[in-house]
Amino acid sequence: MTKMRDFRSKIADIAKRRGIYWGAYEIYGGIAGLYDYGPAGAALKKNLIDYWIEEFVTKDGLMLIDTPALGPENVYRASGHMEKFTDYMVSCRACGHAFRLDELISEYVEVPEELSAKKLNKLVRKYAIRCPDCGGELGDVEEFHLMFSTHIGLNKSGFLRPETAQGIFVNYSALYRINREKLPFGVAQIGRAYRNEISPRQGVLRQREFNMAEIELFFDPESKVVEEMIDETPIPLLLRDGKELRISARDAYHTGIMNGYIAYYMVKILKFFQKLGIDITRLRFRQHQRGELAHYSSDTWDAEVLISRGWTEITGISYRSSYDLERHMLYSGCDMYAFRRFEVEQKVTVTRLMPKMEILGPMFKGYAAKIANEMEKMEIDEYKGGPLKIEVDGKTYDIPEDAFELQYEEKIITGERFVPHVVEPSFGIDRIIYAMLENVYYERQDSGYKVLKLSPRIAPLKAGVFPLMNKDGMGIKAREILKYLRENALNAYYDDSGSIGRRYARADEIGVPFCITVDYQTIKDSTVTIRARDSTEQRRVKVTNIVQILKALENGTMQFTRIDENVQ
Repeated sequence: MTKMRDFRSKIADIAKRRGIYWGAYEIYGGIAGLYDYGPAGAALKKNLIDYWIEEFVTKDGLMLIDTPALGPENVYRASGHMEKFTDYMVSCRACGHAFRLDELISEYVEVPEELSAKKLNKLVRKYAIRCPDCGGELGDVEEFHLMFSTHIGLNKSGFLRPETAQGIFVNYSALYRINREKLPFGVAQIGRAYRNEISPRQGVLRQREFNMAEIELFFDPESKVVEEMIDETPIPLLLRDGKELRISARDAYHTGIMNGYIAYYMVKILKFFQKLGIDITRLRFRQHQRGELAHYSSDTWDAEVLISRGWTEITGISYRSSYDLERHMLYSGCDMYAFRRFEVEQKVTVTRLMPKMEILGPMFKGYAAKIANEMEKMEIDEYKGGPLKIEVDGKTYDIPEDAFELQYEEKIITGERFVPHVVEPSFGIDRIIYAMLENVYYERQDSGYKVLKLSPRIAPLKAGVFPLMNKDGMGIKAREILKYLRENALNAYYDDSGSIGRRYARADEIGVPFCITVDYQTIKDSTVTIRARDSTEQRRVKVTNIVQILKALENGTMQFTRIDENVQ
């Protein structure tokens, strides 16, 4: 445990000292669960999000939208968050500190989310669980609502969104039209979400304001997934019955372990994390227990990474079925159907009502015309005789059998309406960043220097430019090269302080993948050395080819050890 804490403290030290992230509002004592990203962290986060968009949005042809973080109460009443978005908490009777109960009893119960408040209270007493801060006695279990409430204008109640998903669901009808009413289609959104966490004590892993990237994939539940979408990549699974399984994504789909779109996204997520430098031998997809599922989910799998805090969720994939669209239809009254076309048109017989005004008129007088109008709109699937009930202006009227006739007509049906189902991959950007930092951190065996082995694709700085010495024109030439790199959209920096070895060490610690050194030979023939962070190998190249080489190294189309002699 001490070793794990030491490891976390090293990550926290680098993060703060080198401008990745630190606690927000520190000059006022700070607020738990709120963090600032510094210059390196903001660039790292942007690069990660850009890469995510490239892999999950652009390559799959999804739509990207941006909706408000603030929403009216009705949206979250419809979504179910008003009623069900809660955690169980307990407070210390001595010091008053509050704690999430699932974190306190996780060593005694495998899935605390399945237990009621009454059962949780019994467990606290049974195991004599005390306050982690002062050892005091804990009070009774309470429910705590996690949404931040506010007001919109003078008197309209609203909430800060706890997820970005609802902004997609409420726009489904418009997005369906934009996609020319074809399924499946996916919509992505990236942005801030807000949860009033009870006791956020896990750094950027649990925040009150955090960054999410979510996809809602709308599809016809009766259609089949295109099998070629799902490859044979093996995926590590932990099923809800406790069984560990390593199986190809395609076999997981065929054997009914999971929905085909979930299998598809598992492969994409695994490969994405691998490109980020996360050790996939320490990654698994854990299926939620039935009692653990969110109110909107019929099946959820968490992508968990084994880090110093244990198995930690960094992405979730949920099968939300038709829950959200049906709820928003119910609460808003808006049409959120899709249309399923039949392969072969169907001919059906429709039974309609033909009102007899000579009977309806004397019977219902001024309401007769309205009643007749409602009757003509109706289609009767099966009529077994007897009076009918017709509602007009909120009042129900009994229509006797002799006041209408039945008329039969044939109708061509080309399809039917249905509510699409949804699979949702949801990425915690901050959690991914932290898991990635733990995975890419190491210390050099020879020197003990700290290194972040960040992928060149997402490293906040792509290159450092160093004059061997700041004299004889080397500093001037180095600054010219720096300007040249920046003008070509390569984020680079200049450093002439200390020995070249110390400058390399500082660059390694922030994850800079390549360093360019300007020396006396540069002045003679306009060549520089490029040093690779991970191998510390060096290559000499022409200044005019630096941009081409760095961009090829960044996107992976060129390996450092095989820099083409033609671009020297």
